[in-house]
Amino acid sequence: MTVTAGALDGLLIADFSRILAGPYATMLLADLGAEVIKVESPSGDDTRTWMPPVRDGVSTYYLGVNRNKRSLALDLKNAEDLRLAQELVSRADIMIENFKPGGLARFGLDYDTVRTDNPGLIYTSISGFGTAGGASLPGYDLLVQAASGLMSLTGDADGPPYRAGISVFDVMTGMHAAIGILAALNHRNATGAGQHVEVNLLSSALSGLVNHTSAHVAGEVVPHRMGNAHPSLFPYEPLPTADKDLIVIAGNDGQFRRLCVELGLDELVDDPRFAGNEARTRNREQLRPLLVAKLAQRPADDWFRRLSAAGVPCGPINHVDGGVALAADLGLDPVVTLGSGPGSVPMIRNPITFSGTPPRHDLPPPALDQHGEELRAWLAADKERETDR
Repeated sequence: MTVTAGALDGLLIADFSRILAGPYATMLLADLGAEVIKVESPSGDDTRTWMPPVRDGVSTYYLGVNRNKRSLALDLKNAEDLRLAQELVSRADIMIENFKPGGLARFGLDYDTVRTDNPGLIYTSISGFGTAGGASLPGYDLLVQAASGLMSLTGDADGPPYRAGISVFDVMTGMHAAIGILAALNHRNATGAGQHVEVNLLSSALSGLVNHTSAHVAGEVVPHRMGNAHPSLFPYEPLPTADKDLIVIAGNDGQFRRLCVELGLDELVDDPRFAGNEARTRNREQLRPLLVAKLAQRPADDWFRRLSAAGVPCGPINHVDGGVALAADLGLDPVVTLGSGPGSVPMIRNPITFSGTPPRHDLPPPALDQHGEELRAWLAADKERETDR
């Protein structure tokens, strides 16, 4: 079997991050071929204990973001372990960490110190609220969902604010970190110089709120909760059918026209109240009952097939198992199994497809210090060779 090299083959990442944003970023990069050494404290990544659910006694939260890595447990307060950590960073192409801002300086692992021996290092720091006034604030996704305004946008209009169902800003910040690393790599390829890449959850959140933060800073309005409704589009929400809700979208006039034809509401196409998206959005309370009355005549699955065939965006509201099943039905092959036998782990595959350098799905998420012996020997041997010279 021919093994294709990954796009990031040959890069060494010293991963001092934990929980979600950093590990997600390094897993994505590991999937693309980078060698990731996951440096953990002797007690391990916090998410190892975040359970249930579990698989074979291991937290599925931890499993979800730590494949294709090797684990090395180091106590940075131990002189020998600290020396090994410093040796690893001196050899790395990329270091990523999410300690409290300035927290690694006491170990000589801050950017200003390590770049002296490794000027090409791309040193990546992840924090919750930046390194200025928010440096002391803990970087938990829920805090950022609340502080950024996301929770004020989530939930029923007359109900309490809600968090998103996932740690959305941890994931978003992890992707921003990966983008920053790749940009810095390109710069290093051109100049030979490394640099310090910094991302934080609040800045990622404000960027990720896209149209809502734009509405505030450019439109001078404060967005508010609207349940499942969209502030600038209609229809763009769940609508009831004969048996259950169906997502129905008309993102432009052509889609609205096709929707009206399929529902037998041809007369609405030229109705001035609904001529153009702005009018439909402004008059949504007049339009919604007309659509709902027709949708109530058939079950959701019937409408899904009929409207989809007509080119009207619509879809079911699935549980997570339904989402995975849908991806499989569509030929996206969403699940890969890492390892074999009793220790194998099914995971969601890397979402990126390459024509020449496909992602790899080789190593199951490591047990704590699973590769400690070989990595310690490797780092010690390199140090001994340097001393002999």
